[in-house]
Amino acid sequence: MRVKICGITNLDDAKIACDFGADALGFVTYSKSPRFINPEDIKKIIKKLPPFVVKTVLFVNETSEYVNEIMELTKADLAQIHFEADEKFYERLNCKYIKVIRAKEKNDIDKFNNEYRIVDAFVPEFGGSGKRVALEWFEKRDNSKIILAGGLTPENVEEVKSYGFYGVDVSSGIENAPGKKDKYKLRKFIELAKKI
Repeated sequence: MRVKICGITNLDDAKIACDFGADALGFVTYSKSPRFINPEDIKKIIKKLPPFVVKTVLFVNETSEYVNEIMELTKADLAQIHFEADEKFYERLNCKYIKVIRAKEKNDIDKFNNEYRIVDAFVPEFGGSGKRVALEWFEKRDNSKIILAGGLTPENVEEVKSYGFYGVDVSSGIENAPGKKDKYKLRKFIELAKKI
């Protein structure tokens, strides 16, 4: 399984995540998040990161113009659209993107069935709360284009491996404090997620 480490706020955590084998890193531009990071700081971190790791910037309730501006500034690879947006919004984007489904019920996970997408538990604060999506929703279905987020930890990541997800996305489950990763939890999470 691919692993994305989200809520990166500093270069040390970003480098450690890369060293331990993370496939992607996530940076949060939502100002109300305790994991918020200024786009200028995202740019500085990305400049110092190794190749072959996908750099993702998370957006909440922003315009397509703002997303394009920040993606150009930071030189990130992928915009994570963590809110409901119409097709015109996506048509105006000049960058690669991935949609997030904030799932309230089982039927929600069928949205964007033909696209790779992140499925997170619905919470008012747009993620990072540690709330889990009900795993039974994913039984007996093709999950190969889903990246599972929400409430994942080193203690429970092995539970999700049998569902055939494309990847997992973790933030609060590997932290000492919001925005500060615990390197032992980080390493353990990646090892267990990637263990065959």
